[in-house]
Amino acid sequence: MAKYIYEHSDWPNWRWNATEISEVLCSAALELGKFFGRLSSIGFAVQMEAVHEMLSTEILESAAIEGERLNRNDVRSSVAKRMEIVLSSAPSVTSHASEARADMLLDATRNWVKPMTLQRLFSWHAALFPTGYSGLTKIAVARLRDDADGPMRVVSRRGIMERVHFAAPSAATLADEMARFIVWVNSDVSGMPWLVKTALAHLWFLTLHPFDDGNGRLARTLTEHLLAKGEKSHLRFYSLSSQIQKEKSDYYDELERAQRGSMDATRWVKWFLDCHLRAVKSAEVQLSGILAKAEFWRIHADDSLTANQRKVLNMIFDGFKGNLTSSKWAKMCKVSQDTASREINTLVAKGILRQEGRGRSTHYLLTLTQR
Repeated sequence: MAKYIYEHSDWPNWRWNATEISEVLCSAALELGKFFGRLSSIGFAVQMEAVHEMLSTEILESAAIEGERLNRNDVRSSVAKRMEIVLSSAPSVTSHASEARADMLLDATRNWVKPMTLQRLFSWHAALFPTGYSGLTKIAVARLRDDADGPMRVVSRRGIMERVHFAAPSAATLADEMARFIVWVNSDVSGMPWLVKTALAHLWFLTLHPFDDGNGRLARTLTEHLLAKGEKSHLRFYSLSSQIQKEKSDYYDELERAQRGSMDATRWVKWFLDCHLRAVKSAEVQLSGILAKAEFWRIHADDSLTANQRKVLNMIFDGFKGNLTSSKWAKMCKVSQDTASREINTLVAKGILRQEGRGRSTHYLLTLTQR
């Protein structure tokens, strides 16, 4: 009896119940239409800012799903450089990790018209592991795993107890399996909605688990490529990885259930489409923040503000953590406490900031006005 889906005689002939997924598929199409309609009404510069934020978020959250923490400012700067936009507070030096992830994601999305190839996947894998090591472990980079250290398994541990969630196909089968997968990814599958194809590609790639490490991040990059292809646009306005991170426990549970199930992937497809729908709705909330920022600067376009004042105000809109104080201002702008207080007080007098608290608890909040 087959334990995993690739052991079934009908592998990989996917099936799904069109009736069961029809409601969420229609909802996803409707929500995307409304979302893109709203985006069409805003200016190009604001659209680019939204794309920048979503690409940065996608990189950060895809890494976070695997427990990898990238520096947010580095990632935002790397993406901005490739989009040729100027940030108010970009670091002068970025990390190799942020640069490589930006290259991967932008290749996947900007070049959605290009066919997927094994060599392209290899280039993404090499970008993830430039030293040939994952942590302290040497791995095979830019080539399929060979199982030299034993079968590929997905495991978790609690104390000394080990639980095997999934065991991948033998490395000996990978060349043929990946060739078949890539042909399918590039083909126009008759009667298959593009979101369904994206859901199945995600599951299929992770079932093959073709590399020693990095399979999750590569699967999500491939997913972004297929989303861009389905939407026929390289502009990314929502982050699926951000939503998966929020639902990580369910994500892994549904993957394991699907990989241990039959070739009827209805449940997995439905979960994926629901997750996609929630990702779009979450992006609508984030877009509201970007629109608020654009409106703020429209209102204050003629105000005489220093470079430091503009820098800090942009940082507030871009997700400044904690309360804004004069000491934090002095540190961020590399100025004296007196200068920081003077610049803050000017913004308070203009009605841009308002003071909250007294003494050591004094901090400042942004005042959003309308004109």
